[in-house]
Amino acid sequence: MAGIRVLVSDKLSETGLEILRATPGFTVDVKTGMKPEELIAAIPAYDALIIRSATTVTEAVVEAAANLKLIGRAGVGVDNVDVKASSKRGVVVMNTPGGNTITTAEHTIAMMMALSRQIPLANASVKSGKWEKKFMGSELSGKTLGVIGLGRIGSLVVRRAHGLDMKVIGHDPFINAAAAEKMGVELVTLDELYARSDFITVHAILTPETKGLIGRESLGKMKKGVRIINCARGALVDEEALAEAIRDKKVAGAALDVFCKEPPADSPLVGLDEVVATPHLGASTYEAQENVAVAIAKQVAGYFTTGIIENAVNVPSIAPELIPVMRPYVALGEKIGAFLAQIAEGGLKKIEVTYMGELAALGQGPVTQSVIKGILEVYVGKTVNFVNAPFLAEARGIEVTATTSSVKRNFASLLGLKLVTDGGEVSAEGAVFAGEEPRLVKLDDFFLEARLSGAMIVSTNNDKPGVIGAIGTFLGGKSINIASFELSRTEMGGKAMAIVTVDTPPTPDDIREMEKIPNIRKVRLARV
Repeated sequence: MAGIRVLVSDKLSETGLEILRATPGFTVDVKTGMKPEELIAAIPAYDALIIRSATTVTEAVVEAAANLKLIGRAGVGVDNVDVKASSKRGVVVMNTPGGNTITTAEHTIAMMMALSRQIPLANASVKSGKWEKKFMGSELSGKTLGVIGLGRIGSLVVRRAHGLDMKVIGHDPFINAAAAEKMGVELVTLDELYARSDFITVHAILTPETKGLIGRESLGKMKKGVRIINCARGALVDEEALAEAIRDKKVAGAALDVFCKEPPADSPLVGLDEVVATPHLGASTYEAQENVAVAIAKQVAGYFTTGIIENAVNVPSIAPELIPVMRPYVALGEKIGAFLAQIAEGGLKKIEVTYMGELAALGQGPVTQSVIKGILEVYVGKTVNFVNAPFLAEARGIEVTATTSSVKRNFASLLGLKLVTDGGEVSAEGAVFAGEEPRLVKLDDFFLEARLSGAMIVSTNNDKPGVIGAIGTFLGGKSINIASFELSRTEMGGKAMAIVTVDTPPTPDDIREMEKIPNIRKVRLARV
């Protein structure tokens, strides 16, 4: 193996560095605290870059990286990496999605216990020289914990809450009843969770729909004296609304590790005695930092010594000679998966992938992985990658099948996808057009040709005059510009469908308002 130069630009544990230095042919340089221009000047000499959260890998950095083959993030998120620019340059981007799940779950439990027993206030009182017995707490045993989001961290919180003799109920629109039962969680609606929970902990991903999830409307549905814990994303909580609910004694208190703005100097929550706050420490344990350092060091070493790609966020495993042929179908699989996942309803039970025509003769593993990745990324966020997607599906009780068919219809190759949920089934077919452009060519019983790109409004309606014009008028009234408009119907006067691609995504309120247009049956929004 030719000499490999590795730049470590953020603090990494010594154990991780030792793994890299012990790899034959590796030269490892540690240069932390570099300014952007210093990183741009240094990066051309390196084959690999290892970062944590302090370094931002911009497009300018990637463009300057003439020899760069891999970027490794010792942590979950890759928000500080321009993944698109990296992909264009053929740079593999890796992360370590499992390194801090336990520590975040433990921090959630610690925050809940500190909140319930008023430990921070009591501690401050004793250290100020007082001996006050006024800090009356609340037991966790026998209380109902509502868990919003039952992914890897949420499921670990559930397990630990059971050990505290808590009754656990949960809400996750993308988990099926069988998987929830296996986890020991009673699956409920959000409204029921709000009404029944003594404690509520949030482990949802941040999307336009979940932003402000804990807000005035949801707080109004909660029982008096509820306590709220957020160790996920600050923007999941409307801080003004929560502060108001605490002052009004509707909410007994909150434990927050994350805030909308960090540091939260202007947050109305920080000054309240009923709020326990920590400075985004969910992943901050020696063990977690050691775990992610060791994981990324092994992944980087493995990539250059064996060619094995682990936890890549932008590259599936494909034989080099098949990459030009398979690349557009990998992109199609990810996009059609993400699209269908966003318009499906109910907990996901089964994913059925069908390869039709010439595509049936190619290696299907990478495309199936991309389909699963696209689907699960909608459900659990950016921690999903091409490698861990099948395992995450299995852990959530989702069955995955892949079959072939000789059907070609009007296309040499077609990729079919069906999602079976607690609420029914939804299916689609996609094809690759000239220029490697992924297109949706069938949705349920409707044939069409829609670009899988941007914000896509999917509307089903009765095939009656005036519906198309009403949709256009409505969107125009919201200053939402239409990029494309695809129409299809099963029969004259029957059921029709429109897929409208827009420049600006409508809000959830816009979608609900749009559904009130006469003859419209259902409106859904997908972003791909």
